[in-house]
Amino acid sequence: TDDDLFSSAFCEDSEKLVNVHLFALAAKYYSLSNLGVCTPLEDVLEALKGDREGATGIKPDEFMNNKKSHEVQVMSELVDNIANYCGIKQVIDVGSGKGYLSSFLSMQYNLKVYGIDSSNSNTNGAHERNRKLKKHWRVYQSRGRKNLESQSLEKANDRPVESETKCKTINEELFNNANSLQNQDQVIQDLVPSCGFTEMTTPETNTETEADLVAGSQSHETKLSEEVLAILNVLPADAVEDFSSSRYNCGELCEEEKVQRKMTSLKTKARKSSESNLYFPLTSCITAETELNDIITDLEDCMMVGLHTCGDLAANTLRIFTAKPEIKAICSVGCCYHLLSEQFENQEECRDQVWGFPMCQYLKEKGWSCGRNARMSACLALERVAVGQMLPTESLFYRAVLQVIIEEIYGVTKSDRHVGKTFSKSSSFIDYVRRSLKKLELDDSKLPDSCIMDYYEKYKHRMNELEAFNMLKVVLAPCIEVLILLDRLCYLKEQENIAWSGLVKLFDPVKSPRCYAVIALKNQSC
Repeated sequence: TDDDLFSSAFCEDSEKLVNVHLFALAAKYYSLSNLGVCTPLEDVLEALKGDREGATGIKPDEFMNNKKSHEVQVMSELVDNIANYCGIKQVIDVGSGKGYLSSFLSMQYNLKVYGIDSSNSNTNGAHERNRKLKKHWRVYQSRGRKNLESQSLEKANDRPVESETKCKTINEELFNNANSLQNQDQVIQDLVPSCGFTEMTTPETNTETEADLVAGSQSHETKLSEEVLAILNVLPADAVEDFSSSRYNCGELCEEEKVQRKMTSLKTKARKSSESNLYFPLTSCITAETELNDIITDLEDCMMVGLHTCGDLAANTLRIFTAKPEIKAICSVGCCYHLLSEQFENQEECRDQVWGFPMCQYLKEKGWSCGRNARMSACLALERVAVGQMLPTESLFYRAVLQVIIEEIYGVTKSDRHVGKTFSKSSSFIDYVRRSLKKLELDDSKLPDSCIMDYYEKYKHRMNELEAFNMLKVVLAPCIEVLILLDRLCYLKEQENIAWSGLVKLFDPVKSPRCYAVIALKNQSC
């Protein structure tokens, strides 16, 4: 068998690695891209869209870097399609950070987004950033509307009039790979009719069009000037209403005021519609026990999203999704696997604690544990290394020698403090060590420069060995990530209220190494 073949990569007696090539082949064999369990993004979008055209207009690279632009553009399109498919307009962005995804979902796709982050500085930054983006709101909206109108004109003669909402069924063939994980997971074509998934078409208010219709129908009764229309477009509705009632006598211009009141009403509706699609950054720490109603007072049927949710937050969002009936769908891309809490890592039984790993019953019964070193390896980016973006060997070497120093000189084997990005700020190894010791609150005065350099000279010949070791970790990284992602997917497949769940590769792994999304849609009755 394949397992027997790959096991020969290690010496049976010493258990040391003896065949690097076979080790690499085994790692590739068990990677997510080779297992055939992912659903292609294109197939998911096609199944969700049907004949509906997607929105166009705003490009996120106009206000964010290339990596973030790539992530936001791809994920927001998918989120919009899921939201439309489920007939929902509210989105909860968990771990929203600076609000890149939230802002774009609100501006481009007309969704009402609540961005929740545990950091006050992130929330405040998101508020400020959103305030600046609002200055460009009308420009972006106008551009997107014009693009959509031009598309509509091109297809006006070919598009049939739809008098009722159609129920769309996801193709059985689309999810064959995902369904092969567990036999009890029925094909989506059997599930969708029973759960009643429909695409809800919400009529959009086009302020300019309705205003023209009202003005046209009342043209024989009114003498409204272009100046008044211009004021309507600039002032808020309440200001316009005050202006009209104080300037004119109701008895003299009764019909004119009727028209103005109608147009004021239209402006008010448009303003309320615009406000309903804003982005609201909130500060809160999300756990598996979080009550969303305590954070979001107008919680309604919604979907939950997370773009690179850190550590346990990814697992907790899945638990909240399965527990809260209001949340109809989820799209979660996790990261920072090294920060996951593990139930069986230290063999300490804490009955009340909710762990980040494992989630599914199968791995829980096996008592499975990865360990911090393995989880750290899962964060490495094989695809980037493959295209020549090599590992930072020197900084890794500095960190490794520092570990030896603090253990041998200070007797410290574990600390709650972190060195962080000290290497980039250091001018030499000596400078690096002294900066790091201060961060760790260790007295560096008893450590002369000569002693520090002695450690450097003692281990520098092993730098190539360290690089080789880290390259093996990079090769193994996808296999560890597979275990974590499949654990989350199997957890969803164990739930009875899920219509469909799957893993989808969203991003270019060179641009964004944590590129896999866990996606699920609930039965509508749940």
